[in-house]
Amino acid sequence: MALDATTKELLGRLIRVYVRPQLTRIILAIIFMVIVAGCTAAFPQLIKPIINEIFVSKNEAALIPIAIACLLVFAAKGAADFAQSVLMSVVGHRIVADIQTQLFERLITAPLAFFHAAAPGALIARFVNDANLLRAAVSTSLTSFGKDTFTLIGLVSVMFYEDWQLSALALIAFPTAILPIVRVGKRMRKVSGSTQVEVGNLTTVLDEAFQGIRYVKAYCMEAYETKRASHTINQVFHLNVKAARTRAILRPVMEILSGLAIVAVLIYGGNQVIDDVRDPGSFFAFIFALLLAYEPVKKLARLHVNLQEGMAAAQRLFAILDEEETIVEKPGAKALALSGGEILFDKVDFSYHPEAPAVYDLSLKVPAGKTVALVGASGAGKSTLLNLIPRFYDVNAGRITIDGQDVSGVQLKSLRSSIALVSQEVLLFDDSVRANIAYGRPDASEAEIIAAAQHAGAHDFILGLPDGYDTQVGPRGSKLSGGQRQRIAIARAMVRDAAILLLDEATSALDSESERKVQAALSKLMTGKTTVVIAHRLSTVVEADIIYVMDKGRLIESGGHAELLAKGGAYAKLYALQFAEQGGDSDGSGEFRIQA
Repeated sequence: MALDATTKELLGRLIRVYVRPQLTRIILAIIFMVIVAGCTAAFPQLIKPIINEIFVSKNEAALIPIAIACLLVFAAKGAADFAQSVLMSVVGHRIVADIQTQLFERLITAPLAFFHAAAPGALIARFVNDANLLRAAVSTSLTSFGKDTFTLIGLVSVMFYEDWQLSALALIAFPTAILPIVRVGKRMRKVSGSTQVEVGNLTTVLDEAFQGIRYVKAYCMEAYETKRASHTINQVFHLNVKAARTRAILRPVMEILSGLAIVAVLIYGGNQVIDDVRDPGSFFAFIFALLLAYEPVKKLARLHVNLQEGMAAAQRLFAILDEEETIVEKPGAKALALSGGEILFDKVDFSYHPEAPAVYDLSLKVPAGKTVALVGASGAGKSTLLNLIPRFYDVNAGRITIDGQDVSGVQLKSLRSSIALVSQEVLLFDDSVRANIAYGRPDASEAEIIAAAQHAGAHDFILGLPDGYDTQVGPRGSKLSGGQRQRIAIARAMVRDAAILLLDEATSALDSESERKVQAALSKLMTGKTTVVIAHRLSTVVEADIIYVMDKGRLIESGGHAELLAKGGAYAKLYALQFAEQGGDSDGSGEFRIQA
């Protein structure tokens, strides 16, 4: 059966990369498949003496040997079938494990832009559902192509041995099934692809609803989310029904062809028995072989459909694996050589989308060991600058240097190892407190972890947890308060002890008491480090060595707090607006917010 070019390419890649390493297991499985096929082909040969010797000739002496032969054939087939089934199961699961490992390695190293363009639910669906669909297709295809092909060859050989004319009559109609098999396979591939897209959408809907359950309840949106999920579930349901209907189309075709073959053999062969041209034993042996042959024929007919379903999954998986890497190291890149941590933006342009520049012709300097604050309205480009420093994105024009070295020309690991990040949205992993702090530096000693927690003001509350540093924090740190999560995140940054510190609205989501503790921890963390802060609290801005005011991706003002107030420009207006809204002293020492 001819395969289209895309299927050949995908199948070839699967075999080269994932199936070939399993060749030893596959060869062993094939040996057992041959044994299964031989035993199956032996059944019709046993029917002939059973009919002729026992039922026709009443030969009592033949009864026990024939019975023992039947038992041995069944035992051998059972043992061989067990062995090939286990081996092929291992092959299938090993292939999907290898693909998932490679897929995760590709995803975890993909640039941030990739994740902004793809919904997490859709990626999880590909990782789990598509990989398992491919596993099922590979296992089924290899087993069917092996065991069923060998079985069919054995049975057809028996049939032709008994009567080649009767065999030709029985099999002549089956080539007509090739056309519907090919058409159904193409349709199945399309339906399967659509189904997996909807499964990805469903995973996204569920992820959003469960992650945002607090807001769902707060806004009484249970009915809305239920309706949204129900709509996607029904889409998946209808596509699954369509897929089942597509798979089932071949069944009546194969059954009708089987029925025609049986009728032809009964009429032709039955007349031979009636006319004493053929003995009953050989005729029943032929009929039995023919009936046994229909099952592998039907499985082989479904092989193309199963293969196309798997190829749809493979195409989606390979699309991720083949995603072009955009953040790459230049050939011969050297490790970043830090001599202080001075950061320089030199005429930098950057845009997430071509029609909307996020940063335009921006030049600024972060002196080594100093604290720089970025202020401005939402969308001014502050977070973009932070994302450009560790090369989460590459600039479109201009350059960014650290101690005179262009970040695009140094090794990524050395660059990012020199930077610690603390953001507003703290992410703790579903692991122990100790592991989450050590995430900043996996080789950190116990003493270093505890020291970091103490400096972050987290040690005391950690000791009060049920298992201390071994306490599991739950998914995303759900078992801890916002302030506790933030202090563990600061401890993680402290244990990293990086020369450059990026603080992205690190205290904006905290209450006053939690913020006071976190701010004290941050002050210790910032000591002696080159720090870039996206500021919310005015106290942080006041203490900054330099304040850069941004608007629509451009730098519009810079200077110290008092200097900018004296200028009466954009910063002073922001300050005055905040002061008017919140009240208090006008000397800049109070707790006011600057828009960010």
